[in-house]
Amino acid sequence: MKKNTRNTSFAHLKGTPPWDWPEDVGDTLRAVLDGDGSPVSDRFVAADFAGQLVAIDDDLVSILLRIAGSATEPEELRVRAALSLGPVLEEAYSQGFEDPEELPISERTYDALVRRLRRLYLDAGVPATVRRRILEAAVRAPQEWHRGAIRAAWASRDAKWRLTAAFCMRFVSGFDKEIVAALGSRRVDIRYEAIRAAGAWSVDAAWPRVAAIVEGERRHKPLLLAAIEAAAEIRPGQAGELLADLAGSADREIAAVADEALVMAEGMREADEDYDDIW
Repeated sequence: MKKNTRNTSFAHLKGTPPWDWPEDVGDTLRAVLDGDGSPVSDRFVAADFAGQLVAIDDDLVSILLRIAGSATEPEELRVRAALSLGPVLEEAYSQGFEDPEELPISERTYDALVRRLRRLYLDAGVPATVRRRILEAAVRAPQEWHRGAIRAAWASRDAKWRLTAAFCMRFVSGFDKEIVAALGSRRVDIRYEAIRAAGAWSVDAAWPRVAAIVEGERRHKPLLLAAIEAAAEIRPGQAGELLADLAGSADREIAAVADEALVMAEGMREADEDYDDIW
């Protein structure tokens, strides 16, 4: 009877948006992730859900870490568990612990998570796919060792590691040259991550390539949308002219993203002007 109750609860959770999840969602996810007999497919979904900030807590972090580091768990589940640790790392890193009650995990758990991810990344016995995802999660809370790991990943001949490096450059500073180089990749996925990184760090040297994508890219919509956002972040003063036509696009998604980018660019431009007036 207890097993049926758990399964019914989890089935309901899968059909409910995160903002409507019950307060005891963590108990449901823990039961699926740790319970005997749960199919891998359910555990994968539970690991994915556990990464939501409304669900994750100290206990779920421990479970996800255990799964990510376990050689007896399916590799795809380990990958999912590692990735689900990224959002809470970013939240804790960006918010800090001055008001710990506002965060889903404790500072002690955060510190342990940072250390454990580094050890797992450095463990040559962990599959490369899992190590890649561990690095992608870890950089959401930048540490000094990440720079060396990213440089090594970018220097790899393995395109998957280079993709990981391009993703990580969005979160760790100091890779402007590599970001510009990644924009010239033949792989669309690497170019996409490079565009997002260029926007995140306002890499001015990336402007010509980003502008060219905004003006000419029509085959790969995600690439175009990323370039629209990045254009506003890189050169807000020039983004208006570049994006004006796209704001009137017949494609509603393109028009919406372009309109939001124009608003952001105007806000950044005004902020720059206010700063210049002060000094």
